[in-house]
Amino acid sequence: MLGCLTLAACSQQQAHVKPTLLPQQAIPVDSHMPEKPVVYQVFTRLFGNTNTANIPWGSAAENGVGKFNDFTPKALQAIKTLGVTHMWYTGVLHHAVVLPESVNGITSDDPDVVKGRAGSPYAIKDYYNVNPDLAQDPQHRLQEFSQLITRTHQAGMKVVIDIVPNHVARNYHSISMPEGVTNFGENDDTSVTYARDNNFYYVTNEAFSVPLSSEYQPLGGQAHILADGQFNEYPAKWTGNGARAAQPDINDWYETVKVNYGVKPDGSYDFPTLPDDFAHKSTAEHYAFWQQHRLPSSWYKFREIVYFWLEQGVDGFRYDMAEMVPVEFWSFLNSSIKTKNPNAFLLAEVYNPTLYRPYIHQGKMDYLYDKVGFYDSLKALMQQTGSAKQVISAHRSVQDIAPHMLHFLENHDEQRIASPEFVGDAHMGKPAMVVSHLISQSPSMLYFGQTVGEDGSENAGFGQPSRTSIFDYVGVPAHQAWMNNGAFDGGMLSDEQRALRQFYEILMPLNKAPAVAHGQLGQVALQTASDIARQRVMAFTREHAQQQLLVVSNFDAKQNHTVTVKLPVSWQSREGLPVTDLLKAHANSQVDATGHITVTLAPRESVVYQKED
Repeated sequence: MLGCLTLAACSQQQAHVKPTLLPQQAIPVDSHMPEKPVVYQVFTRLFGNTNTANIPWGSAAENGVGKFNDFTPKALQAIKTLGVTHMWYTGVLHHAVVLPESVNGITSDDPDVVKGRAGSPYAIKDYYNVNPDLAQDPQHRLQEFSQLITRTHQAGMKVVIDIVPNHVARNYHSISMPEGVTNFGENDDTSVTYARDNNFYYVTNEAFSVPLSSEYQPLGGQAHILADGQFNEYPAKWTGNGARAAQPDINDWYETVKVNYGVKPDGSYDFPTLPDDFAHKSTAEHYAFWQQHRLPSSWYKFREIVYFWLEQGVDGFRYDMAEMVPVEFWSFLNSSIKTKNPNAFLLAEVYNPTLYRPYIHQGKMDYLYDKVGFYDSLKALMQQTGSAKQVISAHRSVQDIAPHMLHFLENHDEQRIASPEFVGDAHMGKPAMVVSHLISQSPSMLYFGQTVGEDGSENAGFGQPSRTSIFDYVGVPAHQAWMNNGAFDGGMLSDEQRALRQFYEILMPLNKAPAVAHGQLGQVALQTASDIARQRVMAFTREHAQQQLLVVSNFDAKQNHTVTVKLPVSWQSREGLPVTDLLKAHANSQVDATGHITVTLAPRESVVYQKED
């Protein structure tokens, strides 16, 4: 998702989508889903940067920039110890970036239509190459990324990159296209607002004007030969979030332009819709359906793009703001991908819960963000304003599609746990990650720096601290301490940071445990006289023929809580049933003959008891 100047502005940016809504229990979850994935999201530009200057709006020379080569075999193996199955390399594609000068045919983008100095990774400038900042030799940057793909595969992990179908950079122009491919907009009829096979929408007979703001200046007011308040575009194009003015508002996604998929300006569709029963059809049947129709130009352009990256060895895609693109397009694109690679990993950013099931069943997405509902309720509990009951309720609301809903506590859009704006305490992530990771077969995601308590406090330039900047060149201090100048051994971590990392190293590989990867959520009864304990303590079991687990987490930031848990009948034993804490923090215990166990937890502490037969 693109950065906005205000959170309110981001929340207001919506688009027209028209899926067929399905009853909540209409379709069973696919019983052949792969084992529980763990995704490691890394902002590629920042990962290997050892520079600590952190000058606001600083250049790459001043603040440093990480490279593909920083992901050494040792670094990748250290990440793999967290149970990671998929590396999501964020910011790989060649996006708009402000360079001091043009080099070897790679031109600087205009600061007037770039957010930050290093640029938004979601304003793609060339879909057929990678960010020159990330290569030791920019002329051979694609080869260097190919080598990173190989190293990642050798480390036993898959590679995921972003695709941003809703919009492209305002100055999109590929210099790396394969033969026979044309640029977006190259064949558009710019005399009309809309035509089915135009790639963009146009504000006819008006030139684009850079948005005005009394509070914001490109590059923080620093001089640049192109920073003149002007950008040559005639006629003006609609802005990425759907703004239709020739001069967008400063809070619009003004650095991008909206891609046209055959959705007319009135919201009606200029392409076939899926028959109602296609929510039940296979990807092969979806693929066959679309071969019968001539479709808008932009559909084929994005198919060419994903095919190109599959051929480079990429194993999957994370789709930015997928809900702003028609579900029919996703049926077309994802069935095309699965025809090429049935095991491709497809993750989408969708924030509208009414669209979850259509985008999974009709759009053929593998996974969606479980933000609105699960993450939001978990965040409230971490902040001591929500309750355990609300988290369970949020999870149960998507229980029929739970294996498709990705869980996370941090990503590039969200505040760091350790930031004062979130909770100001990285250790509050411990009970939350236990619950998030173990409550279902849902895939889990870690954001780089999360495991060592990164707080996102750097003032990098564009945007506000609390989220590690994705727009500027910056060093990431806690992550740099773990990186230890390329040793990737945590040698510069404090004792507290090291202990936090060790906690994640114990917890995250539980994705391979039978009860976590394949088990079912079990109900327990929490017995306590304390109302606050009922609000702050979560307990559940994961049940599988090969393994049974009891999870109890105390979200209270200040108080110990003692609770008695009434377990299912299968946990009862005449002699008492021994249990072992897989987190290695608590002494072994036992369930009494009636199926009860009493646990005392310190603030922010959890146990994961395994039933021992």
